[in-house]
Amino acid sequence: MDLKELEILGSQAPSHWYYQAKYKALTKVVGGATGVLDVGSGSGLFPRRMLEDDSASWAVCVDPGYATDRDEIVNGKPFGFRRSIDTTQADLVLMMDVLEHVSDDVALVREYVDKVASGTRFLVTVPAFSWLWSGHDDFLEHYRRYTIAGLDRSLSRGGLIVDKKFYYYGLLFPIAATSRLASRLRGSKKPGSALKPVHPLVNSMLLAACRMELPFFQMNGIAGLTAMALARKP
Repeated sequence: MDLKELEILGSQAPSHWYYQAKYKALTKVVGGATGVLDVGSGSGLFPRRMLEDDSASWAVCVDPGYATDRDEIVNGKPFGFRRSIDTTQADLVLMMDVLEHVSDDVALVREYVDKVASGTRFLVTVPAFSWLWSGHDDFLEHYRRYTIAGLDRSLSRGGLIVDKKFYYYGLLFPIAATSRLASRLRGSKKPGSALKPVHPLVNSMLLAACRMELPFFQMNGIAGLTAMALARKP
């Protein structure tokens, strides 16, 4: 989770429809893991949920933005926060909305491929389609948005084998795309997050729409707000 968005969403962040839906997609794609390494983790929302749900036995979050290294216990399991690591025994690496924040995405992928054992899985999510660029991307200091083909190229060049690639938030895509294009036609591109606290009823409705995708979203190669890939180190 981006720390800028955490500040905006405040206490609603863990229950916000966007992150709830993304977590449900994560668990649908990867199931569980023994050890989880979350790169660019920010608040550590996703690995924390995996520990709470018994989907993982331990987790480490890595983010250069942390002030210090620290450790917690979540659901009786170790949960670490590190500014950097040398190697890891994690069998699942999460890069959730991280690659778009760095100038050289291939180098970042390769850096962590070199830190893990053969067979380690990587679940990667990034914002989709450059033509959807808006003030949201400027606010979060993105370098790029991706197609699933472009994400595949970056991961492959970084040393991974891509097993699956697809889009998510497909049912909400027409609404969001129309809104962003309309804003562009009005000449409005003021930096600001598109994610904001919402009324509980709206939150439930948007989450329900995302849940409707879960049975088939891994077959969606057409359109969505997020591009996702499941890859592994050979």
